[in-house]
Amino acid sequence: MTSDTCPFCEINTGRALARFVHKWSDAFAIVPLNPVVDGHTLVIPKTHVVDFADDPDVTGATARRAAQLCRDLDLVHANLVTSKGTEATQSVFHLHLHLVPRAENDGLALPWYSGRRTVR
Repeated sequence: MTSDTCPFCEINTGRALARFVHKWSDAFAIVPLNPVVDGHTLVIPKTHVVDFADDPDVTGATARRAAQLCRDLDLVHANLVTSKGTEATQSVFHLHLHLVPRAENDGLALPWYSGRRTVR
């Protein structure tokens, strides 16, 4: 996938529609097509990088934007998830961070959740 065929680059340049949550000079946040819970948001850099290992500086800046959005939305419980490669569930090859609000008994299990509970 190149920036010419990337759906997130299409959104960034205005050639595709999206429901924006926030825009920054270097990134934007949108509602995904199929949110897993209410408030699920994608935080995406404007620079086309394939995944989180492609350009650590862009990844760090995008994570900072996700953290800012988490604070702005006053999310007390949330996951921040990204993937690298198809075997790790990456389906769009442009870095994107899933900011997922969480609540007790929300029914959402992360892919590596074993069902075991640790006692603290």
